Amino acid sequence: MGVFLRSLTMGISLLLAGCGTFNRQGLEPVRARQIEKSFVRNEAWLSKETENQILALNPTNITAQDISQVLSHTPAPRIINIHGGLARVVPRMVSFSEFLIGMGYPAMSVTNPSDGTYSFSCYESSEQIAGMVAWFYEREGLRPIMVGHSQGGMQVVKVLYQFAAEYPAKLHVWNPLTWKKENRCEIFDPLTGECRPVVGIQLPYATSVGAGGLTRILPNQWDMTLKLRTIPDTVEEFTGFCKKNDLLGGDFLGYGSANHYKAAGKAVVRNVWLPTEYKHGMIPDTQHLLKSQPIKDWINNYRPPEDPIVTTMPPTQFDADSRHILWAADVWFSIKKHWVLELQRLILAERAHHHDP
Repeated sequence: MGVFLRSLTMGISLLLAGCGTFNRQGLEPVRARQIEKSFVRNEAWLSKETENQILALNPTNITAQDISQVLSHTPAPRIINIHGGLARVVPRMVSFSEFLIGMGYPAMSVTNPSDGTYSFSCYESSEQIAGMVAWFYEREGLRPIMVGHSQGGMQVVKVLYQFAAEYPAKLHVWNPLTWKKENRCEIFDPLTGECRPVVGIQLPYATSVGAGGLTRILPNQWDMTLKLRTIPDTVEEFTGFCKKNDLLGGDFLGYGSANHYKAAGKAVVRNVWLPTEYKHGMIPDTQHLLKSQPIKDWINNYRPPEDPIVTTMPPTQFDADSRHILWAADVWFSIKKHWVLELQRLILAERAHHHDP
């Protein structure tokens, strides 16, 4: 009983410490329509030469040169960052977004277009986030990627379950410019041109770090009690990160298989144990890694172990601050990989539609 009361007290304290939420207003309709025009792709969105360069890339071996010479001239999948529950963790996700931009990812693909923020709150509706994912996919042609930290990691899995809902369940499209629900539950699939429901969308990659632990007792997480570690088929690849001695993000004090994610079906699921010295609330803080060229080179050259459960990560010793480098490198590898795969997928679909060689 004493353990339960201490856990409950800590949970209430977390809620009272300041929630990491945004006061979303949305744009006026006229301004929203103006900005929305920039999301419309035209037939010549990439030159034939650039398309051929993209198709020649190896998604699992993307170098810094590939980014600077090829990918920097292309669009990229929308990154849906979801931060944890406290206001003080919001700057950590901003730091991660700045890291992505510094590594060469387009800033517009990391930034919420209505207000310039870099992330969603774990307290924002999972139905709403799913509806915005659909909106971005319909207009950009590239399926978004989701990255969640702490309670944001739990929200990532919630969104995946929204897409996995069974008929006759429906999900509305949400407009990220007006921040309002649209009167439709279907989109025109940019690869086929056919109308399809929002339910059933499959994302290319999603990841969660430090999800679970005592945050499970918070009321907004109760519906994830039995589902958090099981990943549905609405994502192709999922990586779950955990560490030992993590009261806020690890089940049973962060030890053992209780923290491992598994696939409900065909999703490719990896589990990575991070160094114990990583602090739960600080893990997305990665902008400092940009200050060292050797660190950036190491990150760009990083290739993750192929084991489905990684318990021993490679040693990293640098003269500069390298905190959280293993998490940053692993996530960056997957983001680069799916950046290329999404572009290749869209190019091939459009060529097939036009019968191009």
